[in-house]
Amino acid sequence: MENSRLEPLIAAKMFAKENFSASGIVLLGGSVVRGEATETSDLDIVVIDCNVNNAYRESLVVYEWPIEVFVHNTETLMYYFKSDCERARPSLPRMVAEGIIIKDNGSCRDLKETARELLSAGPKEWNTSTLMQKRYFLTDLLDDFIGSTNHGESIFIAGSLAEALHEFVLRTNRRWVGSSKWIVRALKEYDREFADTFVDNFDYYYKTGDKQSVISLVDAVLQPYGGRLFHGFSIGKKHGCNE
Repeated sequence: MENSRLEPLIAAKMFAKENFSASGIVLLGGSVVRGEATETSDLDIVVIDCNVNNAYRESLVVYEWPIEVFVHNTETLMYYFKSDCERARPSLPRMVAEGIIIKDNGSCRDLKETARELLSAGPKEWNTSTLMQKRYFLTDLLDDFIGSTNHGESIFIAGSLAEALHEFVLRTNRRWVGSSKWIVRALKEYDREFADTFVDNFDYYYKTGDKQSVISLVDAVLQPYGGRLFHGFSIGKKHGCNE
């Protein structure tokens, strides 16, 4: 069946004109801008309006397009920029940096430059304590995976292990992390060859039930940081006592 929907940019412009004509900045971001759209992709539209008192997000279907609109004033935009970067998942900075300008009050260039600088800088480096914790919890997941004899449980342990492993690899290399489909995309942005190996090893486990390729991958990632960690790990232990 032929798709009769409007082109994404045309739909975004019409949506902005009909709903946000008084707003200062409107951007079209997301997968349609990156050329990664699928049949179920939506239009991600960022609106910056100094007259709104609080940030909000709304989901709509307009012109046969699912639309996700993210509305901010300048202060909330900067707050979410900071929040996204602290959790190492810069969704909003990415949308602003990559976004096609639909409407501009003259300040969009500076906002896009701020977003690009944040993306380029990468997330903060893990401190020693955080690195030890992540190494321990990754070891714990690996032990659960190795010891599990229930196939159903093992499938979901493997999913948690994959997410934790991708985070460990990317954060120790000061790269942004992802979730869901963005796990693979974030790994490919870091190292396409490693991303292929990562996917292949987990895919092999899911198809065959053979855990060894996943175990070897996790051990290879942990090895430069001292390998698996269990004995001697502690959180919150205090020495001595206070009067």
